[in-house]
Amino acid sequence: MIAFLDGQLIEITPTQVVLGVGGVGYAVHISLYTYEQIQGKPNCRLYTHLHIKEDAHTLYGFSGKEERELFQKLIAVSGIGPGTARMVLSSMSPQELTQAILSEDEDRIKSIKGIGPKSAKRLILEMKDKVSASGPIAESIPGLPRNTMQEEALSALVMLGFARPASEKAISKVIKNQPVISSVEALIKLALQNM
Repeated sequence: MIAFLDGQLIEITPTQVVLGVGGVGYAVHISLYTYEQIQGKPNCRLYTHLHIKEDAHTLYGFSGKEERELFQKLIAVSGIGPGTARMVLSSMSPQELTQAILSEDEDRIKSIKGIGPKSAKRLILEMKDKVSASGPIAESIPGLPRNTMQEEALSALVMLGFARPASEKAISKVIKNQPVISSVEALIKLALQNM
């Protein structure tokens, strides 16, 4: 997989860029949010997602890892493809989308072109567990708690292959039983014992 492209902006439109990297021009589909972030820059780094279908290989690019992560979570929702996911991220910033999901704001999500009432409910239902109230996106959302130790432990458990909801539950159980934990490593070990 191509994790990111770092190069010169050859062409830029609100929906697509051509990024020159090592003598090769990559056509990369972008959201309006990414367009706003990179507009006016001669060079940029885009974090990418390669979507493969029978008839096409399409590269999507994002100005930050958080936006790419949201895109990947969106396309995992039943009935939402890459085009719709890009439309969602063009209609709201990653922070606004996270806040809408966590606050279950169906009306805000329904206002996005291509998202009807059923899709909005399904998106909230399927994404609420995947979008946590901590992490880089949620840092800028007022009123949401943030705990770096929990965040790092959760990230480590997910990287080890454990399901996010099960990992969150195990970490919550450990913190409830032992409010004072000395390190991330200790939290991970205790959470593993509860899984």
